[in-house]
Amino acid sequence: MPSIFSHAVVPIAASLGLGKVISRRLLVFSAFCAILPDFDTLAFKFGIPYSSQWGHRGFAHSITFAVCVALIAMCFSRPLKSKVWLIGLMVFLATVSHPLLDMCTNGGLGVALYWPYSNERVFFDFRPIAVSPIGVSRFFTERGFAVMKSEFLWVWLPSIILLFTLRGIRRK
Repeated sequence: MPSIFSHAVVPIAASLGLGKVISRRLLVFSAFCAILPDFDTLAFKFGIPYSSQWGHRGFAHSITFAVCVALIAMCFSRPLKSKVWLIGLMVFLATVSHPLLDMCTNGGLGVALYWPYSNERVFFDFRPIAVSPIGVSRFFTERGFAVMKSEFLWVWLPSIILLFTLRGIRRK
C-alpha cells in the first residue's frame, strides 16, 4: 500500500485544483476518506487474517465500500459546507482512489475491489509503487525512504500535474 501521506495527496490535489468549489471541511474530510480503508489493519488486532474478506485490503478496499461512505457523507452537507452531489463525488473518488493506488503496489495479496460480488484479490498489471511497510516504526527506515521515492514519482508527481491541470482548465 502507499503510505497514508500519499493516499491523502490525491484528494488534496484534486480539491486544490478545483478551487473554492470545494470547502475546506470537504477537503479535509476527503483526505481522511482516502486513508479510511486502511483502518482495516485493525483486523490484525482481532486475529482476523489478512486473506479474510474482513481483513486488510478486504471489503474496506472495495467499490461498494466507497459508494457506502459517499452515501453516508452526503447526509452531512451542512457540516461539510458543500453541495450534496459534490460531497458524494469527492468522497467516492477519494475513498476509491485508495484501493486503486494499492492495486499499483508491488506487494501484498491484492485488493478485494469487487466485494461483495467477489472475494478475489486483484492488482493492476502495471505495479510500479513500492509497497509501504505497516507501522510507523518500520516506515522510518531505508525501505521507507525507498517507498517515499517511489510514491513521489508515481503518486505525488501525477497529483501535482492533476492540480495544475484542473487550475488551468478552471482559468479558461
